[in-house]
Amino acid sequence: MGHHLSSSHSMALFYMHGMPVGYVAILLALVASMGGFIFGYDTGQISDILLMDDFLVRFATCSTPGVASTCHFSTARAGLIVSLLSIGTLVGALLGAPIADFLGRRYAMVVECILFIIGVIIQITATNAWQQFGMGRWVSGLGVGALSAAVPMYQAETAPARLRGTLTATYQLFITFGILVAYCISIGTRHMPGAGSWRTVVGIGFIWPFILMCGIIFMPESPRWLASHGRLKEARHSLARSHGIPRDQENSDPFLNAKVEEVSTSIEHERRICAGWIDCFRPKHKTLYRTLLGMTLQSFQQLTGANYFFYYGATIFQSVGIEDSFITQIILGAVNFGCTFGGLYVMQRFGRRLPLIIGGIWQSCWLFVFAAAGTAKTPQNNPGIGKLMIVSACMFILGFSTTWAPGIWILIGETFPTRTRAKQGALSTASNWLWNFLIAFFTPFIVFSIDFRYGFVFAACNLVGAVIVFFFLYESSDLSLEGVDLMYNDPKCRPWTSRQWAPPGYRSRYDLAQQNKAAGANKVVGPSGADESRIEKVDYGDANGIGTSATSTAFSSEDEH
Repeated sequence: MGHHLSSSHSMALFYMHGMPVGYVAILLALVASMGGFIFGYDTGQISDILLMDDFLVRFATCSTPGVASTCHFSTARAGLIVSLLSIGTLVGALLGAPIADFLGRRYAMVVECILFIIGVIIQITATNAWQQFGMGRWVSGLGVGALSAAVPMYQAETAPARLRGTLTATYQLFITFGILVAYCISIGTRHMPGAGSWRTVVGIGFIWPFILMCGIIFMPESPRWLASHGRLKEARHSLARSHGIPRDQENSDPFLNAKVEEVSTSIEHERRICAGWIDCFRPKHKTLYRTLLGMTLQSFQQLTGANYFFYYGATIFQSVGIEDSFITQIILGAVNFGCTFGGLYVMQRFGRRLPLIIGGIWQSCWLFVFAAAGTAKTPQNNPGIGKLMIVSACMFILGFSTTWAPGIWILIGETFPTRTRAKQGALSTASNWLWNFLIAFFTPFIVFSIDFRYGFVFAACNLVGAVIVFFFLYESSDLSLEGVDLMYNDPKCRPWTSRQWAPPGYRSRYDLAQQNKAAGANKVVGPSGADESRIEKVDYGDANGIGTSATSTAFSSEDEH
């Protein structure tokens, strides 16, 4: 493809349908995804720490003081230690939006990393009060929650649109990687004498936010955030860096000029309506619709039952002779991490709607098998049933980590309009953390009452999730963030027909891709194939219900596969 392209894109790492992609784009996705790694690491460590002898002696209730085998956590205390992180993340997610809007996406991440580190210090200085350890997890949770709102938003706003799905999905990949690393480190430290066994695991948590803080400073700020603060020159430079366009060609490159015009036009249009939290709940421009959709999808990501599997894994695996619950965690963690790589491809290749619908049905089927098998016979006494349940668990995780796990984080980055994106992203993420907390805290009580029948509840939730996606989610792959906004506001477009929708002036999304390819070659090709310098007028009166026109170039509604 290279001979079709002008030398103006010589610094691009590679091209996707004519769109230049710079190495900075890949780097920023990986660096920002450390926010996901921090979340995963903090989530993964606690289940193993609760089993460590020194931790039990210090913080649990012991019938013989100092003897770990006589110590145990009450259901309520264990539930609180685990779920205080979720309460912190819930608050942090809501704080994440105003912080990211005020400081900018990058500096917000730095502040949130410092908050996480303070939480780690509170945890490792705890000696005998479980309340101190719990509050340390709560403070860390504030940082993790705020990062979970800022990172997908930053990735979606900064990454080249053709790669937006894959690069935003690296956030979920790093969450699973963080969980797996926490399991592995726990295996290494569990036999260390004294408090070193658990303090080492928690203390290593200093490293990850330090990497994120140092790395993110060298990455470009979100061009959409810069443009919304009137810093258009910096926004242009940010776009140039992520697309690999040399600095001396920033002002002359036609592709970049189109992108800058598209972003500034969109920001200018949105600036006319000053947005506060209440604006997330206004029906106009389908804003309320998208807020509720984002919150519902994030809730159902928790209600798929993935955390239930991680929580219950030890019991199931013991039934087929694997006694070591630490090994159990690593098996589930490895399946989760490995399959998420498939998720990067699936979300990029097949869009958003289809994988979520199929994933919901697939997960539901295996949950029904899992729950029915566990209810029919006791797995501890029937190794065959136990094996069937292990296969069901792994097949469920395969489906979850390739569809619902990365897919929902991608949608949070690309579904909302710029003016309310941060706040809507925060509300959606907060609903995820709310259900995270509810499931973490109440699962022990529910399992005590209904045992494996709990799986039927999650199976039903997966089916409901698939139905919600079919009837309410629009297909946002292959469109710019501005194009997604136009699609949601097109009265003729329905969720189940949204795959065929294309921006005004295009026959299809394939036509859109051809325009981008032509843009990469510094010329614009019309739908008929003839060379044509086409600039279209997007009438927001049609799409957004406001009688203002905005100019955008034909190839500016770029986007990903």
